[in-house]
This record gives sequence, structure tokens and C-alpha cells, in this order.
Amino acid sequence: MDARSGERIVVKSPEEIVLLRAACRVVAEVLAELRSAIAPGVTTLELDRLAEAGARRRGAEPAFKGYHGYPASLCASVNEEVVHGIPSAARVLRVGDVIGLDFGVVLDGFYGDAAITVPVGRVSEEARRLLEVTSEALAAAVEEARPDRRVGDLGAAVQRCAERHGFSVVRDFVGHGIGRRLHEPPQIPNFGTPGTGPRLRAGMALAIEPMVNAGGFEVDTRDDGWTAYTVDGGLSAHFEHTVLITEKGPEILTLTPDASSGAPGGTG
Repeated sequence: MDARSGERIVVKSPEEIVLLRAACRVVAEVLAELRSAIAPGVTTLELDRLAEAGARRRGAEPAFKGYHGYPASLCASVNEEVVHGIPSAARVLRVGDVIGLDFGVVLDGFYGDAAITVPVGRVSEEARRLLEVTSEALAAAVEEARPDRRVGDLGAAVQRCAERHGFSVVRDFVGHGIGRRLHEPPQIPNFGTPGTGPRLRAGMALAIEPMVNAGGFEVDTRDDGWTAYTVDGGLSAHFEHTVLITEKGPEILTLTPDASSGAPGGTG
């Protein structure tokens, strides 16, 4: 049971895990395509169209489009934008930007969800470090996703990694369980106390998603009602994997087969 929501945390059956893996594979493949498309002069609307087409070509539906009224298939958040950035023809990528790409699909009734943050050409040393540390924070949290660990262990791992390098973790948004719904229990904050929160069991699927800021952790939302941004204008990064807890350890479902690192689709 998730103490925050009062709902039961779903343990997936072997048959459900097969379907979950398939949905997550689509997400990883589409994000890899989007990464390859990132370049100066590309608009975030172009990326949104690529994402939707990539999902549909694989027989999946974009999970975010229409979700609580969200108007696009992709969340594209640039520089100081933390998450939920709405793609636009007016938002043109420039050298030195960093862009967070958060994407999900539903396939045969199951959801997959992942995010990467990508540099546009040569970026500042601060931006490079922020992306590296946020990816490391995700890897640290994934390592904690094991039977009999607790949700607080994941958040504590993210927080330790980010704060050790002088960055801050966003507190207004959390990771989540995933399966037949995009957002299932438990909620997974990116901060916390080890040994606290719901106990993890094999068969649970979690979308673990550190959001880390170069400055303070405070965020606000633009007038569009969606785009979250850092109050102090500092850069933000977001990485996410869907992870299955197994008796043998965490299985990252949103890796492409040729991925060589913890970032969805690789880090190339």
C-alpha cells in the first residue's frame, strides 16, 4: 500500500511484464531517434511530430497527448524549464541549449515512460556537469530498486548524488509506479530518508525520474499551466527510466539493446 495515496502498489504478472517491456522498448527507440534529431535550428514542435510519428509507426499511442488536457505528445523543456514544456514552432534550439525530452506511450494497454536531457552542440561546463550528475543520480536510484528496499532509499540516493556536487533536487514533482496506468502508486520523491516509505517487491514497475537544478530547487509554472521552470533561472536536467524490480536486481526496461549507459537510448 502507498501511504501517500492509500492505493495498493501493483505487482505485475509475467504476462503483464511482457507487455510492459514492449511498451518501454518503443519509448527507448523513439527517444534514441529524437536524440539523433537534436541540432541547432530544430524546433521543439518538429521534435514533437517526430515523437508522435515514431510511436504510431510502432503501433503505439502517445501517452501524454490529451492526458489531463496536455496538448502535445512530447514534453520538451529547454534550459531553465524543468518539465512539461509544450512544444512550439517558435522554440528554436540554439548552440549551448540543453533540452529535456520526456516521452511515453501506451501499447496493448500498458505504458512506458522515460526522459533524457540532451546538449545542443557545445554547452557550458556547468551544463555538462549538470547532465552528467543527473544521469548518475538516476543510476544511483536504479541501483536501489531491489526487493525489500524502500521508496525512501531511491529518493535518498538521488539527493545524495545531486547535493554532493552542489546541485539541488526538485521537490514539486515525483516519480511513480507505472503499468496499466501512466501514474500508479507509489510516488517516488527525489529526496528522502533511507529505510522509509513503502517496501519494494519483485514485479513492481517504477518510473524513476530525477529532476536536478543547477541553482535552487524552487520552481514555478508558466501561464500555459504546464511548463515548470526554475525560479532563479538556473539550468535544469531530467532523466528517467522505467525499471522493473526483480529478484536478480533492477531491470531497466527503457534501454535500447545497444545502449552503453544509463541514459535512455544511450548517451552518444
